[in-house]
Amino acid sequence: MIGASVRNRLAVLFFVITAAAVGFIYLYVVPQLRSNLTAQKLQRLEEVATSESARLEHAMRQGESQAQIRRLVRDAAQRADARVTVLGVPPSEGGSQFVVADSEFERTAIIPSYPAAGAAISSGHTSSAIERIAGERTGEIAVPLSIDGRPRWVAVSSTRLADVDDTVALIRRQILIAGSIALLAALAAGWLAARAHAKRLKRLEEAAKKVAEGDFSTRIPDEGADEVGQLAATFNEMQQRLSRLDSARKEFIANASHELRTPIFSLGGFVELLDEDEPDPVVRAEFVRTMREQIARLTKLTADLLDLSKLDADVMEVSADEVDLASIARRVAQEFGPAVERHNSELDVSVDGDAPAMADADRVAQIIRILLDNALTHTPEGTSISITTQRRDGAASLVVADNGPGIGPHNRNRVFDRFYTGDRVSGSGLGLAIARELAMRMNGELGVESRRGRTRFELQLPAVVAGGVPA
Repeated sequence: MIGASVRNRLAVLFFVITAAAVGFIYLYVVPQLRSNLTAQKLQRLEEVATSESARLEHAMRQGESQAQIRRLVRDAAQRADARVTVLGVPPSEGGSQFVVADSEFERTAIIPSYPAAGAAISSGHTSSAIERIAGERTGEIAVPLSIDGRPRWVAVSSTRLADVDDTVALIRRQILIAGSIALLAALAAGWLAARAHAKRLKRLEEAAKKVAEGDFSTRIPDEGADEVGQLAATFNEMQQRLSRLDSARKEFIANASHELRTPIFSLGGFVELLDEDEPDPVVRAEFVRTMREQIARLTKLTADLLDLSKLDADVMEVSADEVDLASIARRVAQEFGPAVERHNSELDVSVDGDAPAMADADRVAQIIRILLDNALTHTPEGTSISITTQRRDGAASLVVADNGPGIGPHNRNRVFDRFYTGDRVSGSGLGLAIARELAMRMNGELGVESRRGRTRFELQLPAVVAGGVPA
């Protein structure tokens, strides 16, 4: 339906544009052409008439005979290839002009009104006019013949403009024929081009429907360089991202189900044992310790899910106060003391100068906890972990580094993706995604650098300069 609508609209648009162009040529250019051709012919006639009028004026002043005047008029008509008429000017106002000599007087029964002659008599200068004689346009050039500065006669050279009208009519017919062909060609070309364009849009529509149904496997084979091609490329990229996100979501659901099921089943088993048996104090203590661990796993998973939902809903409160990254790092490091000890690892906190930042202290502590937990979870026992705070490039920086096996290039590009876990160690895959989102909410950024034997997460936040103003 969409393809048909676009196809029809584009075809009609091609037709309308071509019709407008043909109409412009027919209604504006052709009349201009007619006017220009007429003006050119009258100009050529005026040049000849002006030169011939000098001979006529001289003969009239010399009082040449009527036969001589007629001979001069016929000769002038032959040289001008036009009809030449000499009119006498009445001595008093209101009188009528009279014909003194006419090169075609014997061959016409229609006497022209000679509008150019009247204008020439009134102005005393050469005048031009166009009148219709027997239904045909006729161009006239009137040159006054004067004695003592007063027009006594007027030499009127007239020529039919039928050739101009025939030329213009021929051009009109050619334009109509060519325009009709152009309109049909434009309609066909527009329909074909629109059809191809509509097919591309139809593929996008069908792919979008499949995406809406959860199928991210259909790619759009459109490699065009125009806007539709760019849209198709963007759509394919979106499909890939959605596919990865959907895979990660499914994996997360499986992991979350496992993470929830394991502690719940474990807690249920311990509760049943405590209810049915009477374990000795040592076994009871072991049961309680294990139950606390399972409860901690559940608490962490639910906290991550809650933070993620708050970030998505944009309801998580993040303040911007002056905080000391070094003191926050030391406090969080103390919290992780028992975990570091159980992991047989070392945790060192070093301060490279003052690093005050504009941030939310609780969210900074949350990011550090995520980074430390990530380091302890994904490195073998005995790994050395360090926290370094410093001021660098105008920003307050906090670095959590370890000398573990490192992160592979493929995993490194996805460590901040939601639901993604880079190895088979249990986890929700939400911690680093939440950490980066929190960093961005505080106008900072969280990045990672890793190679074999060295992994480094760096949190950069706006630094505070003198007076408590962000740098």
